[in-house]
Amino acid sequence: MTAAAAYVLHYWPTPNGHKITLMLEELGVPYTLQPVNISAGDQFQPAFLAISPNNRMPALVDPAPADGGEPISVFESGAILVYLAEKHGAFLPSDLRGRKTVLEWLFWQVGGLGPMAGQNHHFGLYAPEKIPYAIERYVKETNRLYGVLDRRLAQHPWVGGAEYSIADMAIYPWIVPWERQQQRLADFAHLSRWFAAVAARPATARAYAQAQGPAFTAQPTVTEAGKKLLFGQTAASVAPR
Repeated sequence: MTAAAAYVLHYWPTPNGHKITLMLEELGVPYTLQPVNISAGDQFQPAFLAISPNNRMPALVDPAPADGGEPISVFESGAILVYLAEKHGAFLPSDLRGRKTVLEWLFWQVGGLGPMAGQNHHFGLYAPEKIPYAIERYVKETNRLYGVLDRRLAQHPWVGGAEYSIADMAIYPWIVPWERQQQRLADFAHLSRWFAAVAARPATARAYAQAQGPAFTAQPTVTEAGKKLLFGQTAASVAPR
């Protein structure tokens, strides 16, 4: 891939956004960031919906796909990770059993840890009223998932097994805000060891440095006005105008 054929990542510095910058930095491939300000409603703009019909970031545009055809857009963070891993032959095992295991843990994140921790964040930080049942429900479920991950990491150095993979990249950004999730990382020795190992990777530092650019630090990730755009949408309210 040449510099002129850099990936374009439609991105905002959230856990799902960080997943993809982690992967791109690990691959060492050129890419540019296209900010999607979720508090300003950028995710509902027609141009963005054309590549991400679920009006969620991140989304990736590959101007030089492996088949030599027209540019390809990919939405959903898990799908983006698999797409990049398959194209570059990296961070996803090629053998049947290794691939199966990494994909299991990738889907564990996109179907479990992400949604449950996300609800934890919502009811603990963003909901207009504090609902004790909801907060307790998602704090406890997040804790259960931390335990599942800790037990896995008691047996393997990385989530997928012997090698660092897209499973680790998917999970790590959702553990970074552990304090906001009302968890104690010190309660999970194996998870803590793994967390430190991911944090120490040079690509991790480079990925998180991207979030410090002026396009992202000029305002908070979620504003009061942005909450009205982010929460409580229906099919009618997000329909293209």
